[in-house]
Amino acid sequence: MQKRKLGNSNLEVSALGLGCMGYGPAADKQDMIALIRAAVERGVTFFDTAEVYGPFRNEEIVGEALVPVRDQVVIATKFGWDIDLETGRHHGCLNSRPDHIKAATEGMLKRLRTDCIDLLYQHRVDPDVPMEDVAGAVKDLIQQGKAKYFGLSEAGMQSIRRSHAVLPVTALQSEYSLWTREPVADVLPVLEELGIGLVPYGPLGKGFLTGKINDTTTFASSDLRGRIPRFKPEARQANHALVDLLRSIRFVRTDWESNTQGHVGAEHL
Repeated sequence: MQKRKLGNSNLEVSALGLGCMGYGPAADKQDMIALIRAAVERGVTFFDTAEVYGPFRNEEIVGEALVPVRDQVVIATKFGWDIDLETGRHHGCLNSRPDHIKAATEGMLKRLRTDCIDLLYQHRVDPDVPMEDVAGAVKDLIQQGKAKYFGLSEAGMQSIRRSHAVLPVTALQSEYSLWTREPVADVLPVLEELGIGLVPYGPLGKGFLTGKINDTTTFASSDLRGRIPRFKPEARQANHALVDLLRSIRFVRTDWESNTQGHVGAEHL
């Protein structure tokens, strides 16, 4: 497995990470633990979760699965939603007030069975809380040894710059794939300028680009894809032309490849 350093930081992760959020009904806990540990065996060292996944349950499973290999892996999780820290009730709105961030982090540490979160993201920008206050809260947590690096998710240029001025942002997590190109024009140049790493989520189009989903596919009521316009039957039918194009792509062996890396085979979707 190849490794990558996120931006200008010293945080090194596997080139492929495992996003632990699920799309459909909750799967069997032991099956999920086995899956996570199998990923470790295959060289994955980067695991992504969030307090809102469940809420809470996802972090608990990730924490239990990674306890035996905690010193070998990087765990990223996210705060930023108004979740009752006692009951796990999700109120459906954002909350990045500094006191809430710090209280939420205590719960994350317990669920993840660790004393320090490797990469702590703000899940979504909260328009009611200045980015300087968010970055300041995470800076306090880092100084206390409860987190190592600071990340943002789906943040725009100004939010990135304002945060970075207070505390270096290590990574931005945004949806980015062959059919989601929005970060290219505005966000990627800022990341390059500031030395911030990009962690794409949905690199396979939430499964669509694998070719396993077509216009007749049905989604469980708990599967968020059923509520995304791009996954409506008529949209899937139209977008399948992209999958057909990808199927036709083949990597061609060159003399340079044969002299350095050997044959580069086709990857069939």
